Amino acid sequence: MAHSGSLGSWQTRDSPLGVVCARCLREIPSATSRKLLKTPRIPIDLRAHAHLSALKSRCAHTQLIGIGDRESDVYELFATQRPEGVHWLVRAAWNRRARHPQRYLWQAVLDTPAAGHTELLVPAKGTRAQRTASLTLRYAPVRLQPPKARASQLPALDVFAIHVIENEPPAGIEPLEWMLLSSVPTHSPEQALERLQWYARRWTIETWHRVLKSGCRIEARQFGTLERFVRATALFAVIAWRILYTTLLARLDGELPCEVVLQPVEWQALYCRVHRTTRPPDKVPSLDQAVLWIATLGGYLNRRHDPPPGATVIWRGFLVLHEVTEMFRIFKSGP
Repeated sequence: MAHSGSLGSWQTRDSPLGVVCARCLREIPSATSRKLLKTPRIPIDLRAHAHLSALKSRCAHTQLIGIGDRESDVYELFATQRPEGVHWLVRAAWNRRARHPQRYLWQAVLDTPAAGHTELLVPAKGTRAQRTASLTLRYAPVRLQPPKARASQLPALDVFAIHVIENEPPAGIEPLEWMLLSSVPTHSPEQALERLQWYARRWTIETWHRVLKSGCRIEARQFGTLERFVRATALFAVIAWRILYTTLLARLDGELPCEVVLQPVEWQALYCRVHRTTRPPDKVPSLDQAVLWIATLGGYLNRRHDPPPGATVIWRGFLVLHEVTEMFRIFKSGP
């Protein structure tokens, strides 16, 4: 069956709704140290999956998908018991053994006929220009064999594999390739494309981490104790979410009133600062306009060919806006 679709437009349809949980882990330097401290090495992904299963009891009618990058390619995760309606989707890192004439995962999937073609907008990176990658799509059910070292403890597992590879990458650039594994049944090209779109949403998560690290500078701060670090991280996690949410929501629906993300005193202070006036308007500005003003405070130049303001410049703008708002409150409450 031939199929054509686009993976490049998903980013304009999604906004992060919040932060469910975060874990602060202190790395044990070596296996010897773990043994002396009697600290078992529990994969992070299993902890996160356990939290997802607990969350299901509060979201009985919601399908929950735990999405992981290649570091999440852990066989124990695949074999973990989970409630109905809780699934996982992981980018494969290992060419695992498979119960198939080809014997291994990659070869088994590539042995199936192509299901169609799709496109993905690859953003610019460094000196590399933005490009549209043409991808060949395959998907297939695969029975994975457990690692030999734990073959007697772990069962064989039926999973669904989705594979895409770039057909003709530019000269000198390695072709884009994803091999995804999932517990979600995948039996059609449309379903395979949906799984790819789910995985592509990880880019938003990475942007949130970048705001947390580069904007909030959580790694550069010296709190003195772990308890202070944990409390500060909880606060900065919400701040980073607010910045990212504001940035993406403005792109999604900029005609919304800016009070969906700003308090009245904030947008009034923002308007007065940008327009150098003491009288804010009666009408609430649009979100798109307010975000542009915040970005301008953060150094955004708004030239004709500039891309939309990103989370970093919005972060800097929010820092200025905080001080502006405090001063606005002081003068507004004065005699």
